[in-house]
Amino acid sequence: MANLKEVRGRIVSVNSTKQITAAMKMVSAAKLRRAQDAIVRMRPFAEKLHTILGNVSASLDSNEGVYSAEREVKKALFVPIVSNRGLAGAFNTQVFRLVRKAIADAKAAGVEVTILPVGKKAMDMYRRSGLLNEALPTDLARLFDGLNFEKASPVADLLMKQYREGQYDRVVLFYNKFKNAAVQITTEEQFLPIAANSGTASAEARNAKADHIMEPDRATIVEQIIPKSLKIQFYKALLDSHAAEHGARMTAMHKATDNADTLLKDLKLSYNKARQAAITGEILEIVGGAEALKG
Repeated sequence: MANLKEVRGRIVSVNSTKQITAAMKMVSAAKLRRAQDAIVRMRPFAEKLHTILGNVSASLDSNEGVYSAEREVKKALFVPIVSNRGLAGAFNTQVFRLVRKAIADAKAAGVEVTILPVGKKAMDMYRRSGLLNEALPTDLARLFDGLNFEKASPVADLLMKQYREGQYDRVVLFYNKFKNAAVQITTEEQFLPIAANSGTASAEARNAKADHIMEPDRATIVEQIIPKSLKIQFYKALLDSHAAEHGARMTAMHKATDNADTLLKDLKLSYNKARQAAITGEILEIVGGAEALKG
């Protein structure tokens, strides 16, 4: 009977867990719809703007293109963008693995690396790593509490200021790019300096001439339009990560609910077998007792 009690307790426990994971799946699905709509609307604009930004930056003189001028990389700022909460499968782990590889490559090249964590899990990961800069903010987990452009803009301003003043020679974003609810693409994206259009760009972008007619003038382009474009690129990365997080959590909770169903079936089968064995044992005891009384 003790065995029956133990199995019954496990059934109750697994059933409670199943109810929690099913509820979390529904919550994540609702949040995913909003986050997915936001990134789907933003992505075409941000990607086209990024292409134009690379072309325009390539046409600027070295003294004008402060955000595109290549210089020897001695210090790099890595910005891992992850979630504030767990229970999202390998969502955070994938980013940490990519950052770890990038840090090893940078140190092998003699580059000093600093981490600016975005998301509570990133702060927990790198708090004791010795890679944080006390002069940089540590409360960026709040960005995902009602994520919008106004919250992302000051952080992008900080990254541009650190690069512009020579505190860092390279700024790189690490995040999960949203593809669909089940697939997230771990991405390493150079934020600064602005990279020229790569070979993976479209034929139109590769064939675009670097010499542009600029309206209203070059100074306005450099002082206003390029910084605003960089803010949009950073905001897009946050939106991507935000949508990918909810997709990863919904998928993880769906799998957890399915696993709970499978485990419940096995436990109920074990419970029924144990219960049947106990009943059979009691019947045998009764029959044995009756036979003994007859003798």
